[in-house]
Amino acid sequence: MADAAAPGLTPLVLTAGPLEIRPAEFQVLADGRRANLTVREFEVFLALAEQRDCVVTREEVYRRVWRGQMAHRDRSVDVFVRKLRHKLAEAAPEWAFIHTHFGIGYRFSPEPAAADQS
Repeated sequence: MADAAAPGLTPLVLTAGPLEIRPAEFQVLADGRRANLTVREFEVFLALAEQRDCVVTREEVYRRVWRGQMAHRDRSVDVFVRKLRHKLAEAAPEWAFIHTHFGIGYRFSPEPAAADQS
């Protein structure tokens, strides 16, 4: 899953399906192709990817990325997830990476697109 890093720190490179995630470089590669994420998109992506296979609430993502309390009805996280899905689908169209858990949040779990049920 990842290269070695000091305990408690994000590894130098995370791998998930066809993705290679490089936190120190703010880069995501899909089969060697850059996903071209903005810094904020990358931060949202990493907040989900570091919790692989776990549902992360919108509020948790917001606190981590924007470092504050999410305002009622704020859709920032949803907008960034939509952008991420689009860019990741362009880079690796045969995969689904971010899955919605309605009323809760999102789960990062690389799966072949045909298996995506959310």
